[in-house]
Order: sequence, then structure tokens, then C-alpha cells
Amino acid sequence: MGCECSKLTKCCWSSDHTGSVPEDRNEANEENSELDDLPAFREYNIETLRMATSGFSAENIVSEHGEKALNVVYKGKLEDQRRIAVKRFNKSAWPDARQFLEEARAVGQLRNHRLANLLGCCGEGDERLLVAEFMPNDTLAKHLFHFIIPIIGNLCLFVGVVDYGGNAESFWETQPMKWAMRLRVALHLAQALEYCTSKGRALYHDLNAYRIVFDDEGNPRLSCFGLMKNSRDGKGYSTNLAFTPPEYLRTGRVTPESVIYSFGTLLVDLLSGKHIPPSHALDLIRDRNIQMLTDSCLEGQFTNDDGTELVQLASQCLQYEPRDRSNPKSLVAALIPLQKDTEVPSHELMGILDGAAALPLSPLGEACLRKDLTAIHEILEKLGYKDDESAANEAWTNQMKETLNSKDKGDIAFRNKDFRDATEFYSQFIDVGTMVSPTIHARRSLSYLMADLPQEALNDAMQAQAISPLWHIASYLQAVALFTLGRENEAKAALKEGSTLENKRNTNA
Repeated sequence: MGCECSKLTKCCWSSDHTGSVPEDRNEANEENSELDDLPAFREYNIETLRMATSGFSAENIVSEHGEKALNVVYKGKLEDQRRIAVKRFNKSAWPDARQFLEEARAVGQLRNHRLANLLGCCGEGDERLLVAEFMPNDTLAKHLFHFIIPIIGNLCLFVGVVDYGGNAESFWETQPMKWAMRLRVALHLAQALEYCTSKGRALYHDLNAYRIVFDDEGNPRLSCFGLMKNSRDGKGYSTNLAFTPPEYLRTGRVTPESVIYSFGTLLVDLLSGKHIPPSHALDLIRDRNIQMLTDSCLEGQFTNDDGTELVQLASQCLQYEPRDRSNPKSLVAALIPLQKDTEVPSHELMGILDGAAALPLSPLGEACLRKDLTAIHEILEKLGYKDDESAANEAWTNQMKETLNSKDKGDIAFRNKDFRDATEFYSQFIDVGTMVSPTIHARRSLSYLMADLPQEALNDAMQAQAISPLWHIASYLQAVALFTLGRENEAKAALKEGSTLENKRNTNA
């Protein structure tokens, strides 16, 4: 085993370290620049968020339990191409709109590179929605608990099955999280809690592995959603009672010390690769049975001393009496010396592409990167309408000959590279509004590009995505339009999104 911890002599350990994390000056400057790019907190109207999420499409749900979740989280994209996560609360969670808006505004004042920051909210009518930065690389729960190790052929060993959320179908192939990355997660989380505490927001509701998300570069961040009270009575735990702080069971209230207890359960998660109840973890520690507490996948990745330090820290956070637990500042100070491979970027430790990297591009992706409109035209022409929904095709055979004539004339002009006429005929079809077709918006988008009208092309590509949220061609056309408009960073993000969607589509085909 990588951590036998046979020399463990003291489990109730208190750090007398103080101070915050030293940061490399260049890294700090980059982080400040990223925060400067974040918009100020604002109130959104429901129609804007409806458009951003393609009408709260089920295809855009990113909640762990999908539509069955009590409060559903959607991914979305605003008109300025900013990717967002939208949390839509159930009707009973926030009956008082004023209280909801006040709470959201308070959380929205926080800005830190260790948080998935809150960008805005919506409290129209009965709607209660939060808008945050979108983190594209899933949750700690998925990376830590849901993985498969191939053995022979189709035979696989399922590892680390969490007792809440997920089933065999939700598991994905990946490698177990490395020790250095687990330590980095612990530090980043402690830094997030220290920052929130310094800003007077020490309470965090239901802190668990689903609340930690990974950004484009693979860095762990704490979701801002848990900083909001999530019900009218302020109760803040929805997980299994075995993982709930003991004082919460008595009072039903979250305290700063309760948050530290939950942090301790996360340290156990990181050490074990499983969701072990704190009482069981403490029994193993007291019995010096640390091997049972340690993820066997970590063998050889750390020393006895390193393991002992983390076990002691977890034990201190899980003390029964709240006053005996650590605080965020001492947690940060204790975790800094434990960090490993600090020069290795998070995306490398995680085995994922960072935000600047691109997947191997398909011919269509390459054409979009080169802004080769002729090649894109050839691909769209060959594709035809096979990606449109069958319902639309049925409608075309039964309704509105005049509208269909416009489409047919547009197709002929598009095939003959008469893009001016193609734009006119496709516009006639779209303006009638009886039928919708992502392909027609895509074809008109390319026609606009041919006419050097990139903003109109971008609008059409976004409309195609609104109709068909998972259609890779809509993202690719957005990338071309954005490249033409000189918006390089947004174009690269759209190109990566298109490539990711295309790869998923081909994998599932």
C-alpha cells in the first residue's frame, strides 16, 4: 500500500499554522485578469435564460440526477457566447422573491478564482433561478467515484460506487484521480472556504463531492450555489444522515463548524476514493486500520508521513464537538506543505484537455478553423437535411406548399452557390414561422458568411443551436463567424464545443 500509516500516534491534531497561500506573482496576475473579465452581478429576465438554455431543454441538463433532481441545473450560452450554468429551483424553495434576490445579490458580490462565481439571478413571477460560470469538466463525484478499470476484453471492474447518485449506466471510463490532484482539490477547496469566510459568507449548505466542479483548465472550484440558503427555513443538508454534522441533527442549522465537518468528509472521500460515513472512518482511524481507509489505486504515490498528515487533518475536522474542529485558515496552512507536483498543470494531472487545447479536428472542424467556406459548403451540401428532426420532415410533406417552395428554391440556389438568392428564399421560409429547421438556419448562416455578414451568420448559427442544442454544426458555424468577427477566444471555445459534440455523436453512433 502507498499509505500504511502504521506510525500514526495522534489523530486529534490541531494546526497552529496561520497565514494564507503564497502565490506566484505571474499566476496571481493571470487570475486577477480572469476575474476582471467576469461581468458584474445582474438580474436576468426569464426569456433571456430560456433562450440561453434552448427553452430549458432536457438535452442541456447537467444535474447529476437529470430531470428528477429537486432543483435542476442546465448549461447554456448567452448572446455574447459566455457559457453559463443555470440552477432552476422548485416552486417551494424560495416563496419570498425579495429574500431570494437579496441572498443572490449578496453571494453575487463574491469574486474568486477558487469559486464557480455567481453571475446573476432571475426572480420573475414564481421563477427562482441562479446563473453561474459554467464548469465543463464535471464534478469531483464523477472523477473520484465513477470510473471503470478495464480488465480483459469486455470484462470490467467497477470501482468506488458512491452510495448516492449514479448507477452502472452513469459510469465513465477514466483513470483514478492521482494523489497530487486529490491534494490540490483539498487545498483549492480550503482556499475557497477561507475566502468566503473572510467576506462574511462562512456558511455553505450541503458541502459534498457534487459541489466541487472543474473548469476549462481542470482546476477544481467550489460551486457558488451552496452559498445560498436552499429553502425557506434555511435547512442546508440533503445528503444521507450518516454524513451530516452531529450538531445539525440536533438543531437543524448550518454553522461554520458544520462546514468544516463536511470538509472532513471530503478529505475522507479523497483519501479513500469512496464515500465512507465519517463514523466508520473515525473507527478505522482509532483502530489504526488505515489500509481499509486508503484507496488501493494510490499505491506507491505517497509516503506514510503524507498519508498520516491527511488522516490527522480529516480527524480534526470530524471532531464531535464543533469547537474542537479546525478553521479554514489553518486548513489552508496545513495543506500547503503537502502539495505535490505543483508545477504540473491540473489538466495534465486529470488527463483532460485544457481550455486552450483542441480535440483532433474532423474535416469540418479543420475547414472551420481555416475559415474555408468552400469546403464547409461542400460538407453541408452532402449532409442535406438528415440531421433535422423527423417531425419537421413529416411536416414538410403535408403542409404549406408555398413555404416548401421557398425551401426548395433556397436549396437549389445553395447548391449552385447563388448565396444571395439562397439567403432570400431561406428567409422566406423562416419568416413564415410555421416550421423550424436547424439545417436551414445553418445554410443561411453560411450564405451570410459568403456575403461577408458575420454577425448575421452568428445569429443564425445560434438559432440553429437553440433548435438543436447538441448539433455540432451549429457550434462550428458559430466558430467561423466569431473568427471572422475577430473574437478569437470565443471562436476557439465554440470550435472546441463543436469538436466535443461531434466526437460524442460519433461515439454514440
